[in-house]
Amino acid sequence: MARVPFLNPEDLPDYGDLVERIAGRRRGSLINVYRTLLHSPPLAESWFDHINQIRWGSELSGRLREIVIIRLGHLTSSAYVLRQHVPKLAADEGMTQAECNALADWENSDLFDGGEGAVLAYVDAMARDIVVPDAIFAPLKDHLTDRQIVELTLMIGAYISHSRVLQALEVDLEPDESAGV
Repeated sequence: MARVPFLNPEDLPDYGDLVERIAGRRRGSLINVYRTLLHSPPLAESWFDHINQIRWGSELSGRLREIVIIRLGHLTSSAYVLRQHVPKLAADEGMTQAECNALADWENSDLFDGGEGAVLAYVDAMARDIVVPDAIFAPLKDHLTDRQIVELTLMIGAYISHSRVLQALEVDLEPDESAGV
């Protein structure tokens, strides 16, 4: 059960434009993470803009973004992140259910190419170890531009934070979402 009660649009009469903007970008509904964050409308708006810019304003491919997000969902034990992205958002970016499932143990899978493997090793190092060894960082340069490496790093950091907020506040899954991986 959520630690902070969810707000409904009618609870936020002074923020109708913000609620509509968030819902419009989130498949037409106000999902639970924003129903929680809207207890602080200025920070909810800032977070919404930030996470959307991280996700949609980068040069990273949609497939690579989903690989990163789903892997982080596994690493942070975030059922919420996994349910939001699997299967629909991942499938929209060309990922199969088998690939989504394999991200839980990607090192023992042959479904990811060398560039994706380098990114996944980087995700794991950032999420688990904080300090990224040169041996993990160097292969990124073979597959990504400097800009993409910066964008990837910001995405990983943002989604680690996102997952931690979801976990700490025990944000409930939407009842109408399909099961995650």
